[in-house]
Amino acid sequence: MLSGYLEPTNEAYAIAKIAGIKMCQSYNRQYGTDFISALLTNTYGPGDNFDPVNSHVIPALIKKFHEAKINREPSVVVWGTGDPRRQFIYVDDIADACIFLMNHYDDSDIINVAVDYDITIRELVYIVKEVVDYGGEVVFDRSKNDGIPRKMLDPSKLKTLGWQARTPLVEGIKRTYEWYLGNLKKV
Repeated sequence: MLSGYLEPTNEAYAIAKIAGIKMCQSYNRQYGTDFISALLTNTYGPGDNFDPVNSHVIPALIKKFHEAKINREPSVVVWGTGDPRRQFIYVDDIADACIFLMNHYDDSDIINVAVDYDITIRELVYIVKEVVDYGGEVVFDRSKNDGIPRKMLDPSKLKTLGWQARTPLVEGIKRTYEWYLGNLKKV
């Protein structure tokens, strides 16, 4: 972190995150507090934001495939090539990691909370398609921006402390879709 230029489309968000981390580190140094700066990878799960305009990728795909299934649409359009790589971690694993860190970590250094693998957006799309049981085609709209080619956090420090995520991606997506189905009137 802080070893190069910020990605232009994410710059304001990155600056705000960096400011918060630096504030926590300064408070720890100056006032002896014990703030932990945990960097999270892409989080998903029950209660997520399924808004079609500003949701993140997994809830957006769940909603898109579900609606296409219900409306018997022949295809679903996904932005970009599908080539970018991302990590995804289930919300319950994040909560578990935070509790673990509160009990086992007292350093001011940033600690990454992530799974130790990434997948392509294309792979993710086909996982969600299968979980939702959508029978149509997937069309990748290559005219749309892919974003950063790869976003990956190294979780080895947290793993060395004795913690790692337990929820497999497919299982987490199934639980998220089940929650979505049970809360359609709310989302």
